Amino acid sequence: MNFSTELIFALATILLIPIYYYFTKLRRIEKFFENFPNPPTVPILGNARDFRSGPAFFKSIHEYTRKYGNMVHIKIGPIGHVLLASDYKFLEFLLSHNKLLTKSINLKFLEPWIGTGLVTANGGPKWKTHRRLITPAFHFKILEQFVDIFESAGNILIQKLSKESGEKSVDIYPYVTRCTLDVICETAMGTKVDVQNSETSLYFHSVKEMCRIFLARTTSILKRYDSIFRFTKDYEIQKKSVEVLHGYTKSVINSKRKELEETRKEGNYSDVDDLGRKKKKVFLDLILEATVDGQSLSDEEIREEVDTFMFGGHDTTATATSFILYCLGQNKDVQDKVLEEQEQIFGGEKCPKVTYTNLQEMKYLENVIKEGLRLYSPVPLFGRRIDQDVEYDGKIIPNGVGVIVFSHGIHMNPEYYPNPEKFDPSRFDNVEGKQPFAFIPFSAGPRNCIGQKYAMLEIKCLLSKIVRNFELSPAFPRHEMILAPETVLKSLNGVKIGIKSR
Repeated sequence: MNFSTELIFALATILLIPIYYYFTKLRRIEKFFENFPNPPTVPILGNARDFRSGPAFFKSIHEYTRKYGNMVHIKIGPIGHVLLASDYKFLEFLLSHNKLLTKSINLKFLEPWIGTGLVTANGGPKWKTHRRLITPAFHFKILEQFVDIFESAGNILIQKLSKESGEKSVDIYPYVTRCTLDVICETAMGTKVDVQNSETSLYFHSVKEMCRIFLARTTSILKRYDSIFRFTKDYEIQKKSVEVLHGYTKSVINSKRKELEETRKEGNYSDVDDLGRKKKKVFLDLILEATVDGQSLSDEEIREEVDTFMFGGHDTTATATSFILYCLGQNKDVQDKVLEEQEQIFGGEKCPKVTYTNLQEMKYLENVIKEGLRLYSPVPLFGRRIDQDVEYDGKIIPNGVGVIVFSHGIHMNPEYYPNPEKFDPSRFDNVEGKQPFAFIPFSAGPRNCIGQKYAMLEIKCLLSKIVRNFELSPAFPRHEMILAPETVLKSLNGVKIGIKSR
């Protein structure tokens, strides 16, 4: 074969590859999407012009759902297709399926930090093994031990907010997010980062930078590609941030492993300390000790899961807590009922010794939290990727279809929640077991949030403490939040409320 023949063959191959891809995969996907309504598009961009910013994107997908229904075809760019889904029947099918477990491809942007832990891993053998191994760490007997940590961090939060008490309004979110990061560090690793008392915490700064870069990469056409991203300033910031985060986690793992090995050598397996008190075990202790079929996790796998817990466990609870405080400030009647329940449990004490049992008794507050999670879902949407041909409702969903699970869409559906804009905790008085896929703030099915009981307990602890100590009111002047889905749902102009010491 001479040079000219080789050149012609190479060019023909280059041309045939996209043609082959189109007819074998893309065309199947396009034909599938013909079954669903599609908002008006423009050439090349598709619907991308509606997603100019986070608030515009959030507004657009809500408008799509209202206008076109609960299953909407969104076209992104010249060949991108995604299904925006908030249909109950479809969500039940997808989220309860034991094989459709692959998350959105965008999560790969988190891998430099959290690797392929529970959040980012595909639903293969590694994910299943890790899920089985880590699940016992969220048993209620373990969660009981965390209440003191929630309380201790919450007391610092009260001290900080007391300085802001008075006539002026305060953006509650920065205070709450520092508190929840303190909590997650101590419950995950058993270490005190104390970001509530440190304005210059390098660890806190690195966490925030990694969350920002993840958002930047998911929303940028160019930064999505590693070959381009590595030449940007954010790439250098990411390297430094990952070095800080991994360095801290690894040092704690090494210290804990050394401590565990010394304990084994000494034969000291007691669950109580020298004073007869039950030893507290944090997340890291438990996964260092855990085995599945005789196998334990490597240090790198443990690092991935601890960092995953750090990523998934602080911003979600901070956002949820902040939005619920905003709702309580706007709804004095609900706030009064929360306070009444607190007084029934603790009398007039503002700072009682709170136990796990006390938190379980807060039934009305639990409904308040659920209603807050419905109205301001911390994770308002998340992605799934269909990685095999599967039949649904008499049609084949082809391998390669992307799905946006629009959890906030079904949470705001009047079919399931009449007058959905209203903050009404009584909705959850008698819903146990009814239509579980209409309330999915923690997702559902095999890939639901493993830490949802932990999150509920922490949120309940912080809210109850704040309501006992402060009267909450609407911000003055009036504050309308500008919502945008980032790593979690955020208010771009803060979460402002009025607070006054009781």
